[in-house]
Amino acid sequence: MHRPASSEYAPYYAGYVDLVPDGEIGAILAEQIARSVSLLRAVPADRETARYAEGKWSVRESLGHVVETERMFTSRALWIARAPDVELPGMDQDAWVVAGGHHERPLARHLDEWAAVRNSTLRLLENLPADSFERTGIASGVTFSVRAFFWIVAGHELHHRRLFRERYGIG
Repeated sequence: MHRPASSEYAPYYAGYVDLVPDGEIGAILAEQIARSVSLLRAVPADRETARYAEGKWSVRESLGHVVETERMFTSRALWIARAPDVELPGMDQDAWVVAGGHHERPLARHLDEWAAVRNSTLRLLENLPADSFERTGIASGVTFSVRAFFWIVAGHELHHRRLFRERYGIG
């Protein structure tokens, strides 16, 4: 499967897609989870709720956001792959993080959940019919291809892994 063209996703996501190295997207997604889990398992418990600046998300909230966003993007991919003629709504990431209750769970539980979600993402990628990746649908008022969501998921993870290192001082 080839990299999506910029016409297959909203311009906002170009930065994420551009972060993804060339290669087979399934292998890239599979490799990512081990790297990020390894990075985040080393976070001391007293730093899990730390924020790098006033008003920014904590480590737990950031990872909760990554997990929920991956679920949302892959749900969009499945929805569009099944070709319904229904526009999908957007999401307000800040409202979702507030409603997520991420501080109630230790980082280890977030990491376990993320590994499960990523494994589900990989099974979805493996089991969608080949012709479905070209299908397009509308989400958040923009046309997306099914294929694009997998690159967005991979790029979103890379974006947050970089933030964990650069802004939170992890790793």
